Amino acid sequence: MRKTYRVLAWIVAAEVVVQAIAIAWFVAGLGHWVVGGGVMDSAAMESDEIPFTELYGVIVHGINGSIVVPVFALALLVVSFFAKIPGGIKWAAAVFVLTIVQGQLGYLGHDFPAAGALHGFNALALFSVSVMTARRAPAREVHRPVEANAESVV
Repeated sequence: MRKTYRVLAWIVAAEVVVQAIAIAWFVAGLGHWVVGGGVMDSAAMESDEIPFTELYGVIVHGINGSIVVPVFALALLVVSFFAKIPGGIKWAAAVFVLTIVQGQLGYLGHDFPAAGALHGFNALALFSVSVMTARRAPAREVHRPVEANAESVV
């Protein structure tokens, strides 16, 4: 279970990286498309056409952020109860809470764009806490050697 705990924590951290890549890909493509004469308005957003390939970045960001990352964070929290890692439940809970906050900030950004700044900051916090969670979990259970009783070795 320790290994599963570590792997899940690393996956959450990697998923934050995927999120950053996907949204950066979208924004770069959007900028290129607009400079080339494209117009991003409600008609373009509601259209069934994909006006530029990089639009898939925001689709990946949305699906990954609303489904994939929370599933891995929840799995990490569940596994933490069985992994018997000192402080493991606390760290997994922190990852889970930051994941939920991250999703809510993402949705809030649609109505309150300033939440985007908090969404970006929280992403860095989620990445950091996920990495710390993975690194704090020992790869295997630490066993202390049994010391010989000096009186019995006569």
